[in-house]
Amino acid sequence: MATKKLYRPEPLCCVYHPLAQLLDDHHTGDMICPECGLVVCERAIDPSCEWRTFSNEPTKVNPSRIGGMQDTLAQDSNLSTVVGSGTEYDYKCTFKMDATARSLMTGFDEIITMSERINATQSTIHRAKLIFKQVHQGDSLKYRAIGAKAAACLYVACRQDGVPRSFKEICAVTAVSKKEIGRCFKIIIKTLTSSMEMITSEDFMSRFCSNLGLSGEDQKVAIHIAQQASTLAIVEGRSPISVAAAAIYMVSQASNSKKTYEEIGSIAGVSELTIRQCYKLMYPHARELFPPDFANVVPIDQLPSE
Repeated sequence: MATKKLYRPEPLCCVYHPLAQLLDDHHTGDMICPECGLVVCERAIDPSCEWRTFSNEPTKVNPSRIGGMQDTLAQDSNLSTVVGSGTEYDYKCTFKMDATARSLMTGFDEIITMSERINATQSTIHRAKLIFKQVHQGDSLKYRAIGAKAAACLYVACRQDGVPRSFKEICAVTAVSKKEIGRCFKIIIKTLTSSMEMITSEDFMSRFCSNLGLSGEDQKVAIHIAQQASTLAIVEGRSPISVAAAAIYMVSQASNSKKTYEEIGSIAGVSELTIRQCYKLMYPHARELFPPDFANVVPIDQLPSE
Protein backbone atom coordinates (compact mmCIF):
# COMPACT_ATOMS: atom_id res chain seq x y z
CA MET A 1 0.00 0.00 0.00
CA ALA A 2 1.48 3.31 -1.08
CA THR A 3 2.00 5.87 1.66
CA LYS A 4 0.54 9.29 1.17
CA LYS A 5 3.17 11.99 0.80
CA LEU A 6 2.73 15.14 2.83
CA TYR A 7 2.51 18.32 0.82
CA ARG A 8 5.21 20.82 1.70
CA PRO A 9 5.02 24.16 -0.12
CA GLU A 10 8.20 25.23 -1.82
CA PRO A 11 9.87 28.26 -0.19
CA LEU A 12 9.58 31.50 -2.12
CA CYS A 13 12.72 32.51 -3.98
CA CYS A 14 13.80 34.51 -7.00
CA VAL A 15 14.24 32.38 -10.12
CA TYR A 16 17.32 34.41 -11.08
CA HIS A 17 18.82 34.72 -7.58
CA PRO A 18 17.53 31.75 -5.54
CA LEU A 19 19.89 32.42 -2.61
CA ALA A 20 18.89 36.06 -2.16
CA GLN A 21 16.84 36.91 0.94
CA LEU A 22 13.57 38.42 -0.22
CA LEU A 23 12.45 41.82 1.05
CA ASP A 24 8.96 42.18 2.51
CA ASP A 25 7.23 45.41 1.45
CA HIS A 26 4.66 45.89 4.24
CA HIS A 27 2.86 48.68 2.39
CA THR A 28 2.03 46.65 -0.73
CA GLY A 29 2.33 43.09 0.60
CA ASP A 30 4.88 42.19 -2.08
CA MET A 31 7.96 39.99 -1.72
CA ILE A 32 10.80 41.53 -3.74
CA CYS A 33 14.22 40.24 -4.76
CA PRO A 34 16.89 42.71 -3.55
CA GLU A 35 19.27 41.74 -6.37
CA CYS A 36 17.12 42.34 -9.47
CA GLY A 37 13.90 43.87 -8.09
CA LEU A 38 11.70 40.99 -9.28
CA VAL A 39 8.33 40.81 -7.48
CA VAL A 40 8.26 37.16 -6.46
CA CYS A 41 4.91 37.30 -4.65
CA GLU A 42 2.14 39.89 -4.79
CA ARG A 43 -0.38 40.85 -2.10
CA ALA A 44 0.97 38.45 0.53
CA ILE A 45 -1.17 38.06 3.65
CA ASP A 46 0.24 39.76 6.73
CA PRO A 47 -0.23 37.33 9.66
CA SER A 48 0.81 39.89 12.29
CA CYS A 49 -1.51 41.95 14.50
CA GLU A 50 -4.04 44.07 12.66
CA TRP A 51 -3.41 47.24 14.70
CA ARG A 52 -0.56 49.67 14.53
CA THR A 53 1.23 51.40 17.36
CA PHE A 54 2.27 55.03 17.31
CA SER A 55 4.15 55.09 20.62
CA ASN A 56 7.16 56.77 18.99
CA GLU A 57 5.12 59.70 17.71
CA PRO A 58 5.86 63.15 19.22
CA THR A 59 2.36 63.27 20.72
CA LYS A 60 3.14 60.17 22.84
CA VAL A 61 -0.36 58.90 22.04
CA ASN A 62 -0.66 55.19 21.35
CA PRO A 63 -4.08 54.30 19.83
CA SER A 64 -3.40 50.55 20.07
CA ARG A 65 -6.70 48.70 20.40
CA ILE A 66 -5.39 46.43 23.11
CA GLY A 67 -4.95 49.30 25.58
CA GLY A 68 -2.33 49.59 28.27
CA MET A 69 -1.09 46.82 30.52
CA GLN A 70 -3.48 46.16 33.38
CA ASP A 71 -2.22 46.90 36.86
CA THR A 72 -2.95 43.84 39.00
CA LEU A 73 -2.97 45.98 42.14
CA ALA A 74 -5.98 47.89 40.82
CA GLN A 75 -8.05 44.88 39.71
CA ASP A 76 -10.48 45.21 42.58
CA SER A 77 -11.22 48.86 41.81
CA ASN A 78 -14.91 49.62 41.37
CA LEU A 79 -15.24 50.08 37.62
CA SER A 80 -18.72 50.21 36.16
CA THR A 81 -20.16 50.75 32.67
CA VAL A 82 -22.84 53.31 31.93
CA VAL A 83 -24.61 53.12 28.54
CA GLY A 84 -26.09 56.35 27.21
CA SER A 85 -29.71 56.51 26.14
CA GLY A 86 -31.85 58.98 24.28
CA THR A 87 -28.99 61.28 23.28
CA GLU A 88 -26.44 61.59 20.50
CA TYR A 89 -24.12 59.42 22.61
CA ASP A 90 -26.33 56.33 22.27
CA TYR A 91 -24.50 53.02 22.08
CA LYS A 92 -21.34 54.62 23.43
CA CYS A 93 -19.99 53.30 26.73
CA THR A 94 -18.58 55.58 29.36
CA PHE A 95 -16.49 54.16 32.19
CA LYS A 96 -17.05 55.67 35.59
CA MET A 97 -14.66 55.05 38.43
CA ASP A 98 -15.55 55.85 42.02
CA ALA A 99 -13.52 58.35 44.03
CA THR A 100 -11.57 55.72 45.98
CA ALA A 101 -10.41 53.85 42.89
CA ARG A 102 -9.63 57.09 41.10
CA SER A 103 -7.42 58.36 43.93
CA LEU A 104 -5.72 54.95 44.08
CA MET A 105 -4.80 55.15 40.41
CA THR A 106 -3.66 58.75 40.87
CA GLY A 107 -1.35 57.60 43.66
CA PHE A 108 0.06 54.85 41.46
CA ASP A 109 0.74 57.38 38.71
CA GLU A 110 2.53 59.65 41.20
CA ILE A 111 4.70 56.75 42.35
CA ILE A 112 5.63 55.80 38.79
CA THR A 113 6.52 59.39 37.88
CA MET A 114 8.73 59.86 40.95
CA SER A 115 10.31 56.43 40.52
CA GLU A 116 11.36 57.21 36.96
CA ARG A 117 13.08 60.38 38.16
CA ILE A 118 15.15 58.55 40.78
CA ASN A 119 15.74 55.46 38.56
CA ALA A 120 13.98 53.11 40.95
CA THR A 121 13.67 49.44 39.98
CA GLN A 122 10.39 47.71 39.13
CA SER A 123 10.66 45.82 42.40
CA THR A 124 10.74 49.08 44.35
CA ILE A 125 7.86 50.53 42.33
CA HIS A 126 5.72 47.45 42.97
CA ARG A 127 6.54 47.55 46.69
CA ALA A 128 5.66 51.26 46.86
CA LYS A 129 2.30 50.55 45.20
CA LEU A 130 1.58 47.75 47.67
CA ILE A 131 2.32 50.05 50.60
CA PHE A 132 0.23 52.85 49.10
CA LYS A 133 -2.72 50.53 48.56
CA GLN A 134 -2.45 49.26 52.12
CA VAL A 135 -2.42 52.70 53.73
CA HIS A 136 -4.92 54.09 51.23
CA GLN A 137 -7.53 51.54 52.27
CA GLY A 138 -7.14 52.52 55.94
CA ASP A 139 -8.20 55.66 57.77
CA SER A 140 -4.82 56.79 59.18
CA LEU A 141 -3.92 58.86 56.08
CA LYS A 142 -7.44 59.57 54.89
CA TYR A 143 -7.10 63.35 54.82
CA ARG A 144 -3.50 63.57 53.65
CA ALA A 145 -2.61 64.71 50.12
CA ILE A 146 -2.15 61.91 47.60
CA GLY A 147 1.23 63.27 46.54
CA ALA A 148 2.52 63.22 50.12
CA LYS A 149 1.28 59.67 50.68
CA ALA A 150 2.81 58.46 47.42
CA ALA A 151 6.16 60.11 48.21
CA ALA A 152 6.26 58.62 51.71
CA CYS A 153 5.39 55.16 50.36
CA LEU A 154 8.19 55.39 47.81
CA TYR A 155 10.60 56.45 50.56
CA VAL A 156 9.60 53.43 52.65
CA ALA A 157 9.81 51.06 49.67
CA CYS A 158 13.35 52.24 48.87
CA ARG A 159 14.40 51.56 52.46
CA GLN A 160 12.84 48.11 52.50
CA ASP A 161 14.48 47.21 49.18
CA GLY A 162 17.90 48.15 50.53
CA VAL A 163 18.31 51.16 48.22
CA PRO A 164 17.33 54.03 50.55
CA ARG A 165 16.89 57.59 49.36
CA SER A 166 17.03 60.65 51.56
CA PHE A 167 14.00 62.86 52.18
CA LYS A 168 15.71 65.56 50.14
CA GLU A 169 16.06 63.22 47.16
CA ILE A 170 12.38 62.33 47.33
CA CYS A 171 11.40 65.99 47.75
CA ALA A 172 13.44 66.86 44.66
CA VAL A 173 11.12 64.76 42.44
CA THR A 174 7.83 65.96 43.88
CA ALA A 175 6.15 69.24 44.78
CA VAL A 176 5.33 68.06 48.31
CA SER A 177 7.24 69.54 51.24
CA LYS A 178 9.70 67.50 53.30
CA LYS A 179 7.66 68.21 56.42
CA GLU A 180 4.47 66.74 54.93
CA ILE A 181 6.28 63.66 53.62
CA GLY A 182 7.81 63.16 57.06
CA ARG A 183 4.40 63.28 58.71
CA CYS A 184 3.01 60.66 56.35
CA PHE A 185 6.12 58.52 56.84
CA LYS A 186 5.68 58.45 60.63
CA ILE A 187 2.07 57.34 60.25
CA ILE A 188 2.93 54.71 57.63
CA ILE A 189 5.61 52.95 59.69
CA LYS A 190 3.10 52.67 62.54
CA THR A 191 0.51 51.00 60.32
CA LEU A 192 2.86 48.66 58.42
CA THR A 193 2.88 45.04 59.54
CA SER A 194 6.44 44.42 58.34
CA SER A 195 9.46 45.69 60.22
CA MET A 196 11.92 48.19 58.77
CA GLU A 197 15.59 48.33 59.64
CA MET A 198 17.30 51.54 60.63
CA ILE A 199 19.22 53.43 57.95
CA THR A 200 23.02 53.38 58.23
CA SER A 201 25.76 55.30 56.44
CA GLU A 202 26.73 52.16 54.51
CA ASP A 203 23.33 52.14 52.79
CA PHE A 204 24.27 55.29 50.87
CA MET A 205 28.00 54.73 50.45
CA SER A 206 27.92 52.63 47.28
CA ARG A 207 25.73 55.08 45.38
CA PHE A 208 27.59 58.19 46.58
CA CYS A 209 31.05 56.77 45.82
CA SER A 210 29.94 55.51 42.42
CA ASN A 211 28.50 58.90 41.45
CA LEU A 212 31.70 60.60 42.62
CA GLY A 213 33.87 58.23 40.60
CA LEU A 214 35.72 56.77 43.61
CA SER A 215 37.35 53.36 43.45
CA GLY A 216 36.06 50.25 45.18
CA GLU A 217 38.97 50.40 47.64
CA ASP A 218 38.15 53.98 48.61
CA GLN A 219 34.53 52.93 49.13
CA LYS A 220 35.56 50.12 51.50
CA VAL A 221 37.70 52.53 53.51
CA ALA A 222 34.89 55.09 53.67
CA ILE A 223 32.53 52.40 54.99
CA HIS A 224 35.11 51.42 57.62
CA ILE A 225 35.54 55.04 58.70
CA ALA A 226 31.77 55.57 59.02
CA GLN A 227 31.36 52.36 61.01
CA GLN A 228 34.20 53.24 63.34
CA ALA A 229 32.86 56.75 63.88
CA SER A 230 29.52 55.30 64.93
CA THR A 231 31.08 52.61 67.13
CA LEU A 232 33.24 55.16 68.96
CA ALA A 233 30.19 57.47 69.36
CA ILE A 234 32.03 60.31 67.64
CA VAL A 235 29.11 61.37 65.45
CA GLU A 236 26.16 60.93 67.80
CA GLY A 237 23.15 62.93 66.69
CA ARG A 238 24.41 63.22 63.11
CA SER A 239 22.39 61.76 60.24
CA PRO A 240 23.76 58.69 58.42
CA ILE A 241 23.98 60.71 55.21
CA SER A 242 26.13 63.39 56.86
CA VAL A 243 28.43 60.73 58.32
CA ALA A 244 28.74 59.02 54.94
CA ALA A 245 29.56 62.34 53.26
CA ALA A 246 32.19 63.22 55.87
CA ALA A 247 33.77 59.76 55.62
CA ILE A 248 33.98 60.10 51.84
CA TYR A 249 35.62 63.51 52.20
CA MET A 250 38.17 62.10 54.66
CA VAL A 251 39.17 59.15 52.49
CA SER A 252 39.32 61.32 49.36
CA GLN A 253 41.76 63.71 51.05
CA ALA A 254 44.01 60.76 51.98
CA SER A 255 43.99 59.30 48.45
CA ASN A 256 44.49 60.51 44.88
CA SER A 257 40.75 61.07 44.37
CA LYS A 258 40.42 64.50 45.94
CA LYS A 259 36.83 65.66 46.34
CA THR A 260 35.59 68.98 47.69
CA TYR A 261 32.77 69.61 50.15
CA GLU A 262 30.76 71.08 47.29
CA GLU A 263 31.17 68.03 45.04
CA ILE A 264 30.22 65.60 47.80
CA GLY A 265 27.35 67.78 49.00
CA SER A 266 25.80 67.94 45.54
CA ILE A 267 25.75 64.13 45.34
CA ALA A 268 24.72 63.44 48.94
CA GLY A 269 22.11 66.18 49.06
CA VAL A 270 23.52 67.85 52.19
CA SER A 271 25.06 71.27 52.67
CA GLU A 272 28.80 71.92 52.71
CA LEU A 273 28.50 73.27 56.26
CA THR A 274 26.89 70.03 57.48
CA ILE A 275 29.69 67.91 56.00
CA ARG A 276 32.34 70.25 57.38
CA GLN A 277 30.90 70.11 60.90
CA CYS A 278 30.71 66.31 60.82
CA TYR A 279 34.27 66.07 59.48
CA LYS A 280 35.53 68.31 62.30
CA LEU A 281 34.15 65.81 64.81
CA MET A 282 35.90 62.94 63.04
CA TYR A 283 39.24 64.62 62.28
CA PRO A 284 40.82 64.35 65.79
CA HIS A 285 40.17 60.58 65.70
CA ALA A 286 41.46 60.01 62.17
CA ARG A 287 44.11 57.47 63.19
CA GLU A 288 41.47 55.36 64.91
CA LEU A 289 39.05 55.62 62.00
CA PHE A 290 41.30 54.53 59.13
CA PRO A 291 41.94 50.78 58.70
CA PRO A 292 45.53 49.86 59.61
CA ASP A 293 46.28 48.39 56.16
CA PHE A 294 45.13 51.45 54.19
CA ALA A 295 47.83 52.58 51.74
CA ASN A 296 47.10 56.28 52.05
CA VAL A 297 48.84 58.71 49.68
CA VAL A 298 48.64 61.65 52.09
CA PRO A 299 49.79 60.97 55.69
CA ILE A 300 46.97 61.09 58.20
CA ASP A 301 48.62 63.88 60.20
CA GLN A 302 48.65 66.01 57.02
CA LEU A 303 44.92 65.79 56.35
CA PRO A 304 43.09 69.14 56.26
CA SER A 305 41.77 70.07 59.68
CA GLU A 306 38.54 71.51 58.24
